[in-house]
Amino acid sequence: MTDIASAAQELAAAREHGKPCPPLRGRLLPEGDVESAYRVQQLQVREWLAAGQRRVGAKIGLTSRAVQENLGVYEPDFGVLTDTMAAPDGAEVAIDRLLQPRVEAEVAFVLSADLPDDRVTTVDLLRAVDHLLPAIEIVDSRVAGWDISIVDTVADNASSGLFVLGTTPRRIADVDLRLCGMVLEHAGEPVSVGAGAACLGNPLHALAWLAGTMARAGDPLRAGDVVLSGALGPMVPVTPGAAYEARISGLGSVRTCFSREAS
Repeated sequence: MTDIASAAQELAAAREHGKPCPPLRGRLLPEGDVESAYRVQQLQVREWLAAGQRRVGAKIGLTSRAVQENLGVYEPDFGVLTDTMAAPDGAEVAIDRLLQPRVEAEVAFVLSADLPDDRVTTVDLLRAVDHLLPAIEIVDSRVAGWDISIVDTVADNASSGLFVLGTTPRRIADVDLRLCGMVLEHAGEPVSVGAGAACLGNPLHALAWLAGTMARAGDPLRAGDVVLSGALGPMVPVTPGAAYEARISGLGSVRTCFSREAS
């Protein structure tokens, strides 16, 4: 039942034509086969890089215990970020660039050193982080109706869409990552609230997991990489024409907005 190439082709077609595909699990990929799902992800990433996209970092997903329990998994997942996924702070995003977008606020780490070891200490991480930025991840799913399992989201590059970074870099020593509060607003009203502790207890724990996982996979985090560490609160479905602003205590704010109609 495992068909890596067909799964990758269906996801690619969904991106190209703007029409989500049915869930992959139980059809092209076995239920619970995360290893095969990562092979689908890797095949797509190789194609993107061969077409001229540039790898700029990685994103961590499933950092919420509640979401993990809902999907029946007990660790996060990850996807690759490329340069074409970056959107400027405050700029309008064409709504037809995405299929089923949702937004969530996160802490972004920017690295100044490689993390090649599969076992990293807190000191290793503190030395490797150049600065932090507030971020909005615009998550998306190529699977119809967000009907996803761990297999579907991993194959779909951890449901990556776009990401927006703020422009107020902060030193890691100046931010309490566990207690930093977050509010995501739409039209001046809070639509998602949370704190650093919602992300595996501390966003630094998420970074440690990713560093070890990617090192074991033979593709370690590198100097200059951006790492989106995971949502600080519930993700919110995007309304066409809407603007969203995330404020994270100690980090500042970041904004994104969406066109009302297709470009």
